[in-house]
Amino acid sequence: MENTSKQQTEPSAEIQEGKFFAISGYLFVLCFVPLLLKKDNKFAQFHGRQGLVLFIFELAAAIVKSVPVIGDVIFSFAYVIFGIASLIGIVRVLMNEYWEMPLVHNIARKITL
Repeated sequence: MENTSKQQTEPSAEIQEGKFFAISGYLFVLCFVPLLLKKDNKFAQFHGRQGLVLFIFELAAAIVKSVPVIGDVIFSFAYVIFGIASLIGIVRVLMNEYWEMPLVHNIARKITL
């Protein structure tokens, strides 16, 4: 008995080719890797742009850390939130998905390189 309906379709060649670069997009400053090296790969660019927005937010949190007392609290909270968001992004890449990260995607889609 053969199951004719597939839960997950085979990833396209573009997704397979861009997967490594898309993952690197969520690893802090490595977000520039897919943006610079895979300009012709929509999958890598999509995730690289979201990773760039996360990286900018991380830099902003690091700057806020210079504020006494409250800066450390904000930075710690942001570090956890952005870390979780990056981890979810990596998992979505591994699942071959174009996942629109809440709030981040709205900013990322406006980025033109």
